[in-house]
Amino acid sequence: MPKPISLRDLIRRLKLLGWSGPYGGGKHMSMVNSQGRPIPIPNPHGGDIDWSLTKRILQQAGIDPNEWDNLA
Repeated sequence: MPKPISLRDLIRRLKLLGWSGPYGGGKHMSMVNSQGRPIPIPNPHGGDIDWSLTKRILQQAGIDPNEWDNLA
């Protein structure tokens, strides 16, 4: 089973994949890709982000899980 990920590591990996941000506003922060497509970034309030939520974020962003794992 995959491990939870910290918010800092999630943002770092997304930036390595070309996403910019995070930007505030609304209920959640968001990050934007080069085409301007935003994805919401959760605020875990000091805890880690569960692997199931990370999987949903990757699906929304159109990121291949294998590419994501190679960034670790």
